[in-house]
Amino acid sequence: MANYLGSDIEFEFAAPLAPGNAEKFRHLNPNLRLPILLVPEGSVWETDAIACRLSQSLGHRFWRSGSEEPEMIQWLSWGKENFVRACDMVHFERGTKQRYGIGPVHDAAVSAGLSLFEESAVILDAALEHRTWLLGDEVSYADFRMATFLPFNDAADLPLHRHASVERWYRQLEAIPAWNDPFEGLIAPALPPHDPGEG
Repeated sequence: MANYLGSDIEFEFAAPLAPGNAEKFRHLNPNLRLPILLVPEGSVWETDAIACRLSQSLGHRFWRSGSEEPEMIQWLSWGKENFVRACDMVHFERGTKQRYGIGPVHDAAVSAGLSLFEESAVILDAALEHRTWLLGDEVSYADFRMATFLPFNDAADLPLHRHASVERWYRQLEAIPAWNDPFEGLIAPALPPHDPGEG
């Protein structure tokens, strides 16, 4: 998101949950989670708030304002409890747990996630059928947020192909360089290899 906006910020690798790091980060984010944006008056935490702050500081339409803002917030709110949540449920079982060796795949959780995915993908597909992006002809933060887990679909194996408009919309996101390679030029540790295990 910051790269897409061309934000003049310095990226720093951080690990607030690493042993001995909690007190260094607690005053920046009491939840000890990333991302954190340092600003002159302190810090901003939570991705949605950071997206808003960066967009506003640049006068960019990425975070919609005015009459378009309610619809953008509608998609952020709906996605959190529906499409994005479904993707997260499946990816956590098939991707995160296997990558970090934190337990076997729970089939019931995958089934629940896939069910919610199908239900919400139908709604998302219908919304995208006659528009290029969620808010019309120009990409917005709502598109980025809705697609949060899709870069990891090699592990989650969500059936995007069943929803033509959703699949087309995501291919458009993949064509955006900052989305396709968000860590270009940054020094960060590689992810552990994905091990599909026996699940």
